[in-house]
Amino acid sequence: MVKVGVIGLQGDVSEHIDAAKKALENLGVSGEVVWLRKPEQLEGISAIIIPGGESTTISRLMVENGLLEPVRKLGEEGLPIMGTCAGLIMLSKEVIGATSEQKFLALLDVRVNRNAYGRQVDSFEAPVKLAFSDEPFTGVFIRAPRIVELLSDRVKPIAWLGDRVVGVEQDNLIGLEFHPELTEDTRVHEYFLGNVI
Repeated sequence: MVKVGVIGLQGDVSEHIDAAKKALENLGVSGEVVWLRKPEQLEGISAIIIPGGESTTISRLMVENGLLEPVRKLGEEGLPIMGTCAGLIMLSKEVIGATSEQKFLALLDVRVNRNAYGRQVDSFEAPVKLAFSDEPFTGVFIRAPRIVELLSDRVKPIAWLGDRVVGVEQDNLIGLEFHPELTEDTRVHEYFLGNVI
């Protein structure tokens, strides 16, 4: 049975849980989606989602709760992990604008600029082109990070805003600038969970 864990320390956790449940249902797969707070909950996990939120808070709480190193190890071992917005920052190898005390998983070969789009009031929605679907996807960008450089050819673009890359995939990892969980459209979650089943 598929068991998806959403890192539930801060951010839009319940929205990701709902989207992942709907995606599993649409894929015809039985499974459960759990709110991940402690390392012992990683036992038997099939995939992890790191939600949007505040990256400094998520970083600090992942360290305090003992999740950072076990999640990094699972990612290195090939467990599927998707990070959206702050989750993308947590996955990235290099982060412009990070505070000195921030710790990252450093799994995804990208350089991102934290809060590149400005403040909350600068948030916007725009159609995003997906590599795996013909129909545009509504990208919700909220104080989003910006992918400024792909650091290896292992990283493949999978989402674009105009001609700019806003989503990438690297082996078992997916990183997105936008929030797919804030729409009713579960295509991104279905694509991610398709790597699990």
